[in-house]
Formats: sequence, C-alpha cells, structure tokens
Amino acid sequence: MRVCLVASGSKGNSVYLESGQSRLLIDAGLSAIELITRLAAIGVDASTLDAILVTHEHGDHVRGVGPLARRLKIPVIASALTAREIAPLLKKVAIIEFDAGCSFAFRDLLIDPFPITHDTVDPVGYVIEGSEGVAGVATDLGVATRLVREKLKRCNSLVLEFNHDEEMLRNGPYPWHLKQRINSRHGHLSNVDSGALLSDLLHDGFNSLFLAHLSEVNNHPDVARREARTVLDKATCCAPRMAIGCQERPTALF
Repeated sequence: MRVCLVASGSKGNSVYLESGQSRLLIDAGLSAIELITRLAAIGVDASTLDAILVTHEHGDHVRGVGPLARRLKIPVIASALTAREIAPLLKKVAIIEFDAGCSFAFRDLLIDPFPITHDTVDPVGYVIEGSEGVAGVATDLGVATRLVREKLKRCNSLVLEFNHDEEMLRNGPYPWHLKQRINSRHGHLSNVDSGALLSDLLHDGFNSLFLAHLSEVNNHPDVARREARTVLDKATCCAPRMAIGCQERPTALF
C-alpha cells in the first residue's frame, strides 16, 4: 500500500492511495490540471486512477472533483447526502453512493466510511483495507470521538489532521466567530488534541503518519511536528515515518 498527501491545507486537499489493483484519490480540492501534474510528480499516471472518494462538500475538498472525474471517466464515491450537496459539480459523472457507517467493497478494497463531526451535511473519514494493509484518512474533525478512535486503531498508515496551535489561534488575526467555529465540536482538531488521539492509535504495525490540514495562519509545520514527535518518541511499539502536508507540493510517497 502506498499513500501520499497530494495537497493539504485550507486551500486544497487530496490524498493518493494505491493498494493491490486499485488507485484512488480521496478528495480533489485543486484543479484537475494541478492534480494531474502533482500525481505525475510522484510517478503516478492520473489515467490509472479508478475513483475519487469524497469526505465532505467544502470547496477545498471538492473543487476539482467534477472536472477530474469527467476528464478521466472515473466514478465519484460519496455519501448519498454529500452527493446531493455537490450534484451541480457532478454533471455527466458516474456516482457511487454509500451510507456513512456502512462499509462496502470497491475493486479489491474494503472501504469503511465513518461519521465525523464537522459543519457539513454528512462528513466522513475513511478506513481503507486491502491485501497490503490498512490506511486511514481523518481530517476536518471537530472532535476525536470514541468511534473515530475505534475505527482508526488498526491503521498501518494514517492521514491525521493537525490543524491549529491553540495559542496561535487564540492570538491570531481571525475574527472571534471564526475562531469559535474552528475550535468547536464541528471545526478542526488542534495539535494537542491530534497528539492525544495519535497516542491511542499506535501499535506494532503502525508504520507511517501524515500530518494533514495544517492551517497556514494558526499553525506552523515545526509546531505540529514537535507535538507529533512528543507522542512518537514515547512509543516503544513502533517507529513510523512521518510527513507533513502542505499546499505547494506533494509529500513523499510512503
């Protein structure tokens, strides 16, 4: 199984996942051309993609979904409620709908979309299992619920939100209402909360971690890295590789 953060942040998000006979994008928050270019930069021909999975309808996750799906003639996989919300983007696109909380098979993968708390109609994270391992994608989490912890605990590879530093958010330039939204149960996880979640997920098969959805205003890669390293350095069961996503370029392909 190979995973890469193609783009990550408040301006556009996308994850590439390859396992066995399947190649997926989770979200497509950049233009189709930019996504194709970034995939080529990590040695992936976009024409080999099998589908695009959608986590929720915010523009930084779906901006390029329709154009890319039409260009590549591949389906978009989304919850029924989310598919309805982004229907104007999906003209002439094949749509595979699911219910959050109900796992389903796609090609040689088992995909488990689990509900998360975010200010959209039906947001989900994903656990994707193939013959080569288990990967999880969990961003835009207002809170790390017990369900989230349960779903992610088997992952070998994990894309996890480290959105903001609490002090930087509190003292930063955002208006108060936006600070409240980010810090709410329907907003985003702080570095500290993400670190606490991560500490519950480590096991001897955990081998790669991607820090995702870092705020460019209320966080810094070094701050997020320090929080994650504090957790990982205490672990005796594993020593995962770590990459930090950004807006400008893809991460390494683990």
